[in-house]
Amino acid sequence: MTKAKSLPTILITNDDGITSPGIRNLVEAVKDLGRIVVVAPDKAQSGMGHAITIGHPLRMEKMDNIFEDGIEAWQTSGTPVDCVKLSVNKILRKKPDLCLSGINHGANHSINVIYSGTMSAAMEAAIESIPSIGFSLLDYSYEADFTAARHYVREIVIAILKQKKDKHFLLNVNIPSVPLELVKGVKVCKQAYAKYDENFKERKDPHGRKYYWLTGEFV
Repeated sequence: MTKAKSLPTILITNDDGITSPGIRNLVEAVKDLGRIVVVAPDKAQSGMGHAITIGHPLRMEKMDNIFEDGIEAWQTSGTPVDCVKLSVNKILRKKPDLCLSGINHGANHSINVIYSGTMSAAMEAAIESIPSIGFSLLDYSYEADFTAARHYVREIVIAILKQKKDKHFLLNVNIPSVPLELVKGVKVCKQAYAKYDENFKERKDPHGRKYYWLTGEFV
């Protein structure tokens, strides 16, 4: 019991939903490093940015046995930022020692950081004085290989837990989708400047009414 109390509490969330491969691999990478509590959306919430729910009720449900080893997990009807807010205000008795968001399916760099639900959840945790890290794998496929991601997630989290961190600490970590042996290591770099060359495709529904689908290329 004494040992359990001394372990850090690690909050885990994401924007791809509680059943996504990314969050399962994140849990797998750090499950023995502390008391793990997962609070994640009940469906994909990619591109939600820092949105919060104010126009309708939020619901949350405890999800027994969704993760192995008896890890506490909750799903919510809200956005990734809602998940952090609910965690701090309703689920956890005190603020966690660390918040991890991800592992996102797809990169989160440059302008994507602003749009990203993954990174916005991490930002919200930092706003709440919870050191936080957002993790992203540069692969959109749900069949992606997370071997390298799990390795570096664990390595980075162990290093951060050993440090005395500023309470507003926030890291954005992007991991290449390559075999582990091809990753050369960890590099700290500045946030890039890039944006989307956007286009709204005009289409018609079966009733003849126009609708628009946002497309674009990263430039």
